[in-house]
Parts: sequence; C-alpha cells; structure tokens
Amino acid sequence: MARTIGLMRHGVVGAGSTEFIENVRICASGGPPVQTSETSLPSRGNTKYIRRDGLFAMNPFAHFGRSKNQNSLVLFAVAMTAVAFFAAGCAKLKARDLLNKGVAAYRDGKFDDAIEDFKQSKDLDPTLMNARLYLATAYATQYIPGAPSDENIRMGNAAVKEFQDVLSADPNNISAIDGIGSILYNMAGTPYTRERFEESKTYHMKHIALKPEDPEPYYWIGVIDWTLTYRSNLEMRGKWRLDHAGKALKDDDPLPPDVRADYIKENGQLIDEGITDLNKALELRPDYDDAMAYLNLLLRRKADEATSPDERAMLLKQADDLVEKAKEIKQKKMETPAKS
Repeated sequence: MARTIGLMRHGVVGAGSTEFIENVRICASGGPPVQTSETSLPSRGNTKYIRRDGLFAMNPFAHFGRSKNQNSLVLFAVAMTAVAFFAAGCAKLKARDLLNKGVAAYRDGKFDDAIEDFKQSKDLDPTLMNARLYLATAYATQYIPGAPSDENIRMGNAAVKEFQDVLSADPNNISAIDGIGSILYNMAGTPYTRERFEESKTYHMKHIALKPEDPEPYYWIGVIDWTLTYRSNLEMRGKWRLDHAGKALKDDDPLPPDVRADYIKENGQLIDEGITDLNKALELRPDYDDAMAYLNLLLRRKADEATSPDERAMLLKQADDLVEKAKEIKQKKMETPAKS
C-alpha cells in the first residue's frame, strides 16, 4: 500500500485509481484469480465435470486440443495475445514500483540501492525515461571530482553512458543534456583534459539552441572559457619564467609583448565568447552573482590582451566593480529569506 501511495505522489498513477491498484495486486500475485468452484461444460452427447481448480479454462492449449473447429484457433490467438499484454503490463507496473523505490533510496542517501533499483526498472521497461535519467544522476552523484580510483572513474563513465543513452532515444532531453555537460565538466578538471571541457561546452550550446531564454548554459560556457584561458595564462607565464631565469613575472603583471601575442592568438576568441555569454546570462538574470564573479575573472584575462596601460587599467576597474556588485547581491540574498 505504501508503494502505491508513493506511485501516486510521483505522478505514476492518479490518486484513487482503483484499477491501477487492482493491477498491482494481480501482478504481485502472479496472475488473475482462478475459479475454484466446480465448473461443467457441455460436451457432445453428455455433460462432464472438468478439473475443479479451474486450470482447464485458463489453459488455451487444453482447449485447443479438444476443439477442431476454426473458433478454437481464434480463441487460442486471443488467449495468447491477452497473456502477452498482461505480462507486458505487469513489467511496466513493476518498473514503476522499482523507480519509486529507487527515488526513496536516493533521498535517503542509499545510492548503491538506488542504482540497483533504477537498473532493474530500466530493464523491465526500457521506455521509462525517468528510470534512465535517475540512474545516470545516481552514477553522477557517486562521482567525486579528482578522485583517481578506478571505481570513481567507472562511476563517471557510467553516468556519461546513461545520459548518452537517454539522448539516443530523446535528443532534445534538457535534463540529459545538462547532466552530461555537468559530469564532463567535473571529469575534465583532474587530470586536466581540455577536450572534455570543450565537449562539455557543446552540450551547453545544445541547451541554448533548445531554450535560449535560460541563463544557466550561458553561465557555464563562460565558466569553461575562463577555465581554459586561465590555464593557458598560467602555462605561458610559467614557460616565460623558465626561459628567463632570474626575471620576475607575477601572475597579475602585464604579459610580455611576445607572450601577449601568443596568448591572444590562442585564447582571444574564447575570452570574447565567455564575456559575451556571461553578459547574456546577466541580461536574462540581472542578479546572477555567480555570473558576475566569472565575468570579473574573464575581464582580467581580457586585460592581459591590452597593449596600453590605460586600456588594461580600464578593464581591471570593470572587474573590480563587478566584484563589489556581486558581494552586494550575495549579501542581500542572505538577508532576504528565500521564498518557499
């Protein structure tokens, strides 16, 4: 009964659906109730009692064996169709029951149990998209960014595969698009894998193509662009230090002219893209303080492209102003109770 209520709560079945509840009871018992009273059927020339457990009436093969006319063939086909539909219906009901069990286990932090329930639910009903999505999400939740163990890497790869399977069936599924974009980003950091960051970005671009009014994918493109350009900045400064032993070059110093030219060539387009997308996120959500924080960081990378002290100072001033504005917004959010 508790599971039935859970199914109602999650929208799998409407409250008061006695037909559904009866189907669950029938599936759990292995089939519809059999007739237990004595049953007689007319035969040619006499009347004979058949098996008292009602199994003769439930057995299409027995009926087919006693009948030679065309009607028995029709009855046999109908019986087989009914059995097939009943089995398929039971599998779908059990799949939804396991989905609910998995959701409950997930909420209780029992992720291993949730994964097993979602896997069984998916196997019983491959068309149940939520089972696939929840399975992928459970794998992603188990993944720890940067942890080098084989098991952790397996969890990450399993999450990617399950999200990809969802997209194979439903290419426009926003939850799967966001999910795979997120897990690829988390897997790209340690060890640093530029290709995975770039692959992650392609999924946020897909989100924008489907729902351009959402600010989050613009934000994530800005985050990824900053991550790539910041890494490149550190590497170029480090190489210059090695080539110029004894000369100081701090992380916030202007880039030497030769390094600046290479930096613009490799990162200029990414910096501009990230700034554009973060501004778009702020256009869609003016109090998006996280977007302000990363726009501040990308403006500092833009300042490394500046050829004059005045241009560099102007960009750094814009970045500093964004830091102060983001702090103000965060403070207001902390002081204002969240709407329930």
